[in-house]
This record gives sequence, C-alpha cells and structure tokens, in this order.
Amino acid sequence: MIEQFIKFGLVGGSGVFVDFGITWLLKERIKLHRYVANSAGFLCAASSNYFLNRWWTFMSKNPRIEQEYAIFLLISIAGLLINTLILHFFYEKRGAAIMPADSKKRFYISKLIATAVVTIWNFFLNYFITFAK
Repeated sequence: MIEQFIKFGLVGGSGVFVDFGITWLLKERIKLHRYVANSAGFLCAASSNYFLNRWWTFMSKNPRIEQEYAIFLLISIAGLLINTLILHFFYEKRGAAIMPADSKKRFYISKLIATAVVTIWNFFLNYFITFAK
C-alpha cells in the first residue's frame, strides 16, 4: 500500500500540473468564474490521473474500463465537492484572516490545501473501491 500511495502521489503530482494549468488558463486568460475554472481543471486532472493510476499505480486488468472509470470519476466528483468546500472556506470565509491579503495568492494557497486533503480522500477510496482486487 505504501508503494501504491507513493505512485498515486506521483501521478497526483502530474495531475496538479494539469489541474493548476487548466484552472489558471481558464480563470486568468479566458476569465471564467474561479469555481468553474477550478472544476474544469480538477476534472481534467481526474481523467488523466485515472488512466495513469490504472496503468501504473494499481496495474488494473479490469476489462470493464467504463465501470472502473465511472467509479473513479464519482469518487473524484465527491472529491471535487470537498475541494470546492475547502477552497471556499479558506478563500472566502477564513482566508483573509490567516492567509496573504493578495487575492490571487490566497486563492492558489487555498487550492493547494484543498488538493492535499482530496489526494488522501481519493487514494483510500480508489484503493478500497475502484481498484480493489
């Protein structure tokens, strides 16, 4: 399990680049609302993470890829809800009191905290449900 968690973390690291990159592009360049941009970034990262985790982390041989992917996405969507709630809490509610006054910095620090929490959520649910052997 420890080796898989490390691999899951490495895959998640690549997902962070996908997530933050797409979030930044949509929020800063295309000017979508921050929560729409966050959702799109998170879901794109979840999709790339599924395929990398299936192949490398869990070495799944499940022939029912659609079902496995759907379960992974459901867990990720629940993770997205947790991510958004944490982001909202730190950015909108508590962030000004405990984080930098700079709105952009506070947003991305909040997103980093949310990402860390959801990584743990995603690993354990995927370990015990999606890729359970």
